[in-house]
Amino acid sequence: MGSEISPEDDIYPLALLMDELKHVDVINRVEAMQRIDTVAEALGPERCRDELIPFLLEVAQDDEDEVFAILADQLGKFTQYVGGPEHLTILIQPLEVLASAEDTVVREKAVMSLNNIAQELSEEQLFNAFIPLIQNLSTADWFSAKVSACGLFKSVLVRIKDDSIRSNMLSMYLQLIEDETPMVRRSASKNLPSIIDLFAQNQSLPTPEDWKSISTMFQKIMDDDQDSVKFLAVDCLISILKYFNKNKDYSNANDLLESTKKLITDESWRVRYMIADKFEEVASQFSNDEAYINSLVEPFIGLCEDNEADIRKAIAKQLPGFVSLLNNPTVVLEKIFPIIRSLSMDDNEATRASLALTITNIADVLDRQQTTDNLIPVLLDMLKDEFPEVRLNIIGNLKAVYDVVGVQLLSESLLPAITELANDMNWRVRLAIIKYIPILAEQLGEEFFDKQLRELCLSWLWDTVYSIRNAAINNIKRLTEIFGDKWCQEEIISKLLKFDTQLLENFVYRFTLLSALTTLIPVVSQKITAEDILPFINHLANDSVPNIRFNIAKSYAAVAESFSKDLNTYQDTIKNTIIPALKNLNEDEDIDVKYFASQSLEKSQSILQ
Repeated sequence: MGSEISPEDDIYPLALLMDELKHVDVINRVEAMQRIDTVAEALGPERCRDELIPFLLEVAQDDEDEVFAILADQLGKFTQYVGGPEHLTILIQPLEVLASAEDTVVREKAVMSLNNIAQELSEEQLFNAFIPLIQNLSTADWFSAKVSACGLFKSVLVRIKDDSIRSNMLSMYLQLIEDETPMVRRSASKNLPSIIDLFAQNQSLPTPEDWKSISTMFQKIMDDDQDSVKFLAVDCLISILKYFNKNKDYSNANDLLESTKKLITDESWRVRYMIADKFEEVASQFSNDEAYINSLVEPFIGLCEDNEADIRKAIAKQLPGFVSLLNNPTVVLEKIFPIIRSLSMDDNEATRASLALTITNIADVLDRQQTTDNLIPVLLDMLKDEFPEVRLNIIGNLKAVYDVVGVQLLSESLLPAITELANDMNWRVRLAIIKYIPILAEQLGEEFFDKQLRELCLSWLWDTVYSIRNAAINNIKRLTEIFGDKWCQEEIISKLLKFDTQLLENFVYRFTLLSALTTLIPVVSQKITAEDILPFINHLANDSVPNIRFNIAKSYAAVAESFSKDLNTYQDTIKNTIIPALKNLNEDEDIDVKYFASQSLEKSQSILQ
């Protein structure tokens, strides 16, 4: 873009930007700031460094947050405009100012840009400019600068080969963990897992002294008096466990197990919620020792019985994962199933719905008899739950149970629940069950579907609510994609075309039937379209209702498009049947019919060319 500006004009870009950034309207200033890359390119690297960056440094100290946010984001992409990586340190000063801003969005964008820049800095630039930046922010008087500093350590720690310097940096980070301001401690705690993960990727780097510092940080977070800080210990715990497991170092496993139990029984519900929400991930880190996993059974049960409904809801989702880790059917049947039964009858409907999402996966660790005797009775009760979401979640996740117990036993309990949901007074519940039918079809197979569910799917086509009818049409299309067009012809189209003449007098019936058959055109063969669907379309071509006629016009276009895939066979049909019918509709007195007929006619004629 700079090449389009002539030499005599190159004095204007910066002056123009300065004028626009002094505009009284903040929207104009934001738009101007969004174009600073264009200005930088027009100025060239040298003038960008000497004139634009100093000007932007001034702007960074005196404008609105909206302008600051754009500037912070743009500066992270300025490498080419300042002349390459060797000149990147010139961007650090304005970004340091922005990283100290009060607005959270501005700070986050500034930190992101600084981290991007850090990846391109040489080791010398890192030590001479970036590490001093972190030190300045970490020791600033105002909390906002310290919050930003916490997000920058990850860009330098693994690049520091000198153990003493890295140790000093970790000591600085520990001071942020211990800061008197909760917001700083929260930011430091939130960023600690990413530092640990980087050490896991560079296992030869951290020394025992480094891990001593990290261990101290973790304990400080665990003991913090602020819930908003303490609950972040869960993510730190997971990262620490992953590090040691990757290193096959289990010497600290017992201490970390005790830390896990301490978090599970913490008096703060936020902390308990966090560990409940990530219980499987935490527990899986102890899977190398069966005794450790077994020792988590009672704490797990404690979370399932927690007084807080949100915690019970979170832990309910973790059941299958934890059960699979136990790998002990006896423990599952004797200790876990009583809790499952309790959760399935929980007073909180959201907890029951959460359990319903995953409970069927427990069948994976049980044999057929155990599933029949223990899991099926719970599912039967949940299929009778008064809360529709519970029933829908069970129905939508039955494959694991089907694989174990087979279709007959499942169908005996499943069908009554589906039928009840299909006839629910609330149309949204009926709509939800329709969306689950293709999932069931894939899980249970064609034979079961034809015997038990096909008639139900066809009945939805005549529901009083349009959204249900429309969903039923799309449902049939999806089923055709699953079972094939031969199935569709025999089990769906043939049934639809056995219409009662009196029913066809009803506009809604005709319209729904036309919509259903037209929707099926892309998923059935040209032969089925020609033999079964096209004759019905022709039958309605002169319908008395304009809405039907213009939909007929659209249907003809869909047929022509399908026939275009086999023109050798169906060219004459397009020419002698579809085009004459569309020409006739194009002369219709209704303007909408004429419009759609002309569109379809043009499309059909273009297929023959």
